[in-house]
Amino acid sequence: MASSRPLSGALALAAAAVVMAPTTVSAAPPGTKDVTAVLFEWNFASVARECTNTLGPAGYGYVQVSPPAEHIQGSQWWTSYQPVSYKIAGRLGDRAAFQSMVNTCHAAGVKVVVDTVVNHMAAGSGTGTGGSSYTKYAYPGLYSSYDFDDCTSQITDYADRWNVQHCELVGLADLDTGEEYVRKTVAGYMNDLLTLGVDGFRIDAAKHIDTADLAAIKSRLTNPGVYWKQEVIYGSGEAVQPTEYTGNGDVQEFRYAYDLKRVFNSENLAYLKNYGEGWGYLSSSVAGVFVDNHDTERNGSTLTYKDGANYTLANVFMLAYPYGSPDIDSGYEWSDADAGPPDGGAVSACWQNGWKCQHAWPEIMRMVAFRNATRGAAMTDWWDDGGDAIAFGRGSKGYVAINHESGSLTRTYQTSLAAGTYCNVQSNTTVTVNGSGQFTATLGANTALAIYAGKSSC
Repeated sequence: MASSRPLSGALALAAAAVVMAPTTVSAAPPGTKDVTAVLFEWNFASVARECTNTLGPAGYGYVQVSPPAEHIQGSQWWTSYQPVSYKIAGRLGDRAAFQSMVNTCHAAGVKVVVDTVVNHMAAGSGTGTGGSSYTKYAYPGLYSSYDFDDCTSQITDYADRWNVQHCELVGLADLDTGEEYVRKTVAGYMNDLLTLGVDGFRIDAAKHIDTADLAAIKSRLTNPGVYWKQEVIYGSGEAVQPTEYTGNGDVQEFRYAYDLKRVFNSENLAYLKNYGEGWGYLSSSVAGVFVDNHDTERNGSTLTYKDGANYTLANVFMLAYPYGSPDIDSGYEWSDADAGPPDGGAVSACWQNGWKCQHAWPEIMRMVAFRNATRGAAMTDWWDDGGDAIAFGRGSKGYVAINHESGSLTRTYQTSLAAGTYCNVQSNTTVTVNGSGQFTATLGANTALAIYAGKSSC
């Protein structure tokens, strides 16, 4: 969650298997397709339809769904991040809807990642979305006051590891994940999701949980090698650093998104030649990357759908460039940063009722197939004009050019592609590569070109 929003039942947990063998870390999403569509606050019935209609056909490997656990009542999006039980009974659908969604997405060739809130429970008191009564530090049948950290004040000092990992994130009840019962109970929730066919977990607020605690929880899973992506926001000089968590799985590389905003808004795309590890980021094999997510689009730290061509081209670059495993954020229009999803998360159609559907924007969606086709090929044939026009290849598998200049650009590009005709998936026009691997093209201002082997006709 990592949001600084103001804060205003019984569950039979599946027995967690204690796995004594060392955990096999699944660093990048397993399989041949590593792009995740993050359908933020989409209800499960809508996710299922989108897997069938768009995500599967476009080549997305994964869909990430918002937290499914029962949570506090309220229309704001962040209510999903304040669980009151581990029943699948949130705003987005019940257990049957969740199970149907997983099955439907699998049938479409799309795996399911769940945004998982295990650092904390809800603040306040009341009745949750599934009918469970709760008060802060007391969640009947699940947790009592003994299961929470001794520090009951808010986190104030990110230079102090103990403060970050034992005190309360924006006043939410902080679970004592060093405690055996808590580890067993959290693992029970995740094992329950695994029984429903879930393929991976995004660990919300992982920075606020000791990495050893997360490793202990993961070791209790029935599939301890399951895909695992952790939210650990980098902060210069902070006590807790993202590199501490790479032994558990992927870590979300926030610097990637922060720096893309600066480069696309006010610097030169030419600087991106050695993007990623060359900029001091995490190893590509364990980095989860994104242009924006639900938190950063609201706090202004990254590009958002409101940034027009800068945003679109940044997503094109991310999908073309061989670093990390990319998430495509897909949410809804907002003016109030607290506003919850339109129609309670029901999406009747893309680009209606405020749903932005970035994952289905043609310029972005068509790059998913490009990424799948070029996976494993290193960057080659880099060119730039010293400013905001760049181009690069992915060996003999693909080539992309991005013109972020204010005027059109005509030039001859040198590639490592075989001679032939290719479809520029950005404009659905054809490009002819000659026997020397060259082609000539004109790109309008703020447009891109992308061609790849195996896609000859549009």
